[in-house]
Amino acid sequence: MNNGEQKRRIFKYNMSFYYKSTIIYFVVLILYGVVRGKFVEDSFTLITRDPILYLLAIILVVSVSALFYNLIRNMYIEVSDDGIVFADRFKSKQIKIESIKRIRFSRQARAVNSPAFRTARLKINSKIRPIIIRFSDYENQDELLLRIEELKSKVDKKIV
Repeated sequence: MNNGEQKRRIFKYNMSFYYKSTIIYFVVLILYGVVRGKFVEDSFTLITRDPILYLLAIILVVSVSALFYNLIRNMYIEVSDDGIVFADRFKSKQIKIESIKRIRFSRQARAVNSPAFRTARLKINSKIRPIIIRFSDYENQDELLLRIEELKSKVDKKIV
């Protein structure tokens, strides 16, 4: 990182929520099917006209679709000395440090002193609404928080 190289770090989008929800929906579908099925003369018959079974199957398909969609997108944030890049497989949006007005950190009201629910709001010169980064949405959230704090100190020095 010496000799003029920029300090930069890539933080991938956290996919654990999608994995967990898909597994839970699949287990619930299987358990419900086993409980609602009938054992007739030593054979198992699944009741296929049950609307709850269809509803659980639709929820599972939506969950798997969301998982694959986010796997294909491959979203990440790249924080460097020059600014921040929001990117995925298909496009990227670079925000230079010169175009950032301010960075504010906040917490959700329910989570007192919990870094998992912290957010950062980036106010950009050319935009009306701020960009919100939820640290819990990305892998290695503590390191991301440190990098955004470093970026905030650079933005504050630029303003003063």
